[in-house]
Parts: sequence; structure tokens; C-alpha cells
Amino acid sequence: MKEKIKHYIKEIIIFVIVMSIVANVVSFYKSFDLNKGSLDNMNLTLIDNTIFKQDNKKPIIIHFWATWCPTCSLESSNIQYISKSYEVLTVAVKSNDKDIGKYMLENNLDFKVYNDKEAKLARKFNIAVYPTTFIYDENRNLVFSEVGYTSTFGLWIRMWWASL
Repeated sequence: MKEKIKHYIKEIIIFVIVMSIVANVVSFYKSFDLNKGSLDNMNLTLIDNTIFKQDNKKPIIIHFWATWCPTCSLESSNIQYISKSYEVLTVAVKSNDKDIGKYMLENNLDFKVYNDKEAKLARKFNIAVYPTTFIYDENRNLVFSEVGYTSTFGLWIRMWWASL
């Protein structure tokens, strides 16, 4: 019996490792077409009618998502958590303010959201898949980009690295 349990645990660990590698390779491949330039000044009106102005002295996460995206739903708590410690701007794409507000309320989220109703900002960044996350250093240089799901720990370690 113990041998069967050890065998299953070994198989599960191997599966998780292989799936992690595959997910990272897919993310890397999908990130080739993203805009890799430095971050421009952004003055945006958020859904709560405040104006977002980037603090040039800190790294920032720019996170593209959508209310209709199931992977974005899984990742939203990670974004919420990291937004408490770091500068985060989320960009909801092809959504309406009412749906975003409802989504934020139902999921107990309060991170900064810009509604990119016509996907103009998404096109500028060459976004094809949601979620997509960019991390810029304090000099507005792109340090990391991630297409697809990323964990809280993954975000945290990338922001730590961008802060060095």
C-alpha cells in the first residue's frame, strides 16, 4: 500500500513539474509579439473617476484582464494581494464599467482599474491573450512580461527583482 501511495505522489509531482514547464514555454512563446518598449507617461481616468499618474520612483505592474476571462478570475486574488505592496495598474479590456464594478464587488477587489472599452491600450501593447502582465522598473524599462496565469509568489519575486 505504501508503495502505491509513493508511486502516485511521484507521478503527481512529475505531472506538476512538466505542466509548469509547458506553461512557462507557452507563456514565453506568446510573449514574442508584445510591445517590449519602455513605458510612456500615462494619465488615465480610472473607473472610480480618479486619475492614475505613475510614480516614476517605483516599479509598476501593468496587468491586462477582462471580466469575461476565466483565467483572469483565477488570478484576480493574486493581483489584489500584490497591489497592497506595489504599484499596480490593471486594464480591463472590452468590458463595461457596470460589469467591472459588479465583478470587483463580488470578488472583494479594490485594485486600480482602467476600462479599455475599445482595446486601444491593449492594441498599443500588442495584447492577444488575457491575462497579460508587464513589470517595469523605476526607469520605465520592461523587466518582465507574462502571458497567462501567474502566481502571487511569481509576481512578488518579479517585483522584488525589478526593485533592485
